[in-house]
Amino acid sequence: MVRGISTAGRRGATIREVADRAGVSIKTVSRVVNNEPNVRPETRERVRDAVTALDYEPLPAARGLAGRRTFSIGLVYENPHEFSYIQRLLEGAYAACEEHGHALLLRPCTDDLKPSTVRQFVRQTRVDGVLLTAPIADRADVTSLLVEGGTPFAQISPRDTNPDWTSVSPDDVAASRALTAHVLGLGHRRIGFIKGDPRHGASHKRLAGHLECLRDHGLQADPALVVDGHFDFDSGKRGLLALWRLSERPTAIVACNDDTAAGVVVGAHERGIRVPETLSVAGFDDSPTATHTWPALTTVRQPIAAIAHRATELLIANVSGEPPRQETFACDLVARSSMGRP
Repeated sequence: MVRGISTAGRRGATIREVADRAGVSIKTVSRVVNNEPNVRPETRERVRDAVTALDYEPLPAARGLAGRRTFSIGLVYENPHEFSYIQRLLEGAYAACEEHGHALLLRPCTDDLKPSTVRQFVRQTRVDGVLLTAPIADRADVTSLLVEGGTPFAQISPRDTNPDWTSVSPDDVAASRALTAHVLGLGHRRIGFIKGDPRHGASHKRLAGHLECLRDHGLQADPALVVDGHFDFDSGKRGLLALWRLSERPTAIVACNDDTAAGVVVGAHERGIRVPETLSVAGFDDSPTATHTWPALTTVRQPIAAIAHRATELLIANVSGEPPRQETFACDLVARSSMGRP
């Protein structure tokens, strides 16, 4: 019972009951719930205590009536070859939405995504903003559509950044340089490189970091040592075959992601090539595959969930009127038993 109002048998408290318990107006409760400014700290704390005590949960639709906001964020993503990537990305985005009182709405897409699909998603859901994952983040037709429609968006791992748009990325170039430096430090000089999906900015950045590191160490890159890939297991097996046909074979192979590296390792086992005694192998991402492969993969760990969490936070801030920002996250080298001295 709160000031004569019984909540027994009710599914949830009302905003009026919260206001009565905190001794404030309904408008003040609304300001606190929506994280708006101009509320004294002690008043904000009193309202939050009342919200907790009454287990009050505002409806997103009701919160958005005044400002025409739905307090929801859309996430548009392409189904990846390695689901663990999108799983961690979803965890980060969802956590940020939950912390800021927003709903997260998902729109999985295929590689033949049309801009009209994104337009329909935004119109039907009325999301306040959209998270774009790679490679969709680099689609000029999609970003142009959102700009023209006035829909805020944030890019996750784009190839290029725009000062007018919010984006968050791992530092793929620096991470790739560090990985190649590690391989060189073990004594390898013939290093094969299997590229990723050419539509992904990460593929180009990781190759750029690799080549930069070779130059820094006074080594001339051999074009024959760089082969095409597609961020999948099969391209790892194909890449190994192409590199093993060279008259001067590599002693180490760096793959653009862990799935591709796993394909290299399995292909090597099938041909009787010992890893790492005859051939060292490294991947990228530190997905579950990295520890499920035998031997376990040396790789680079990128903080996928943290990147998605930050991108979501910045997008919500952008929706609230704050200017766009571009941020980069460092990655960590994880050395395991797939790498050895030549």
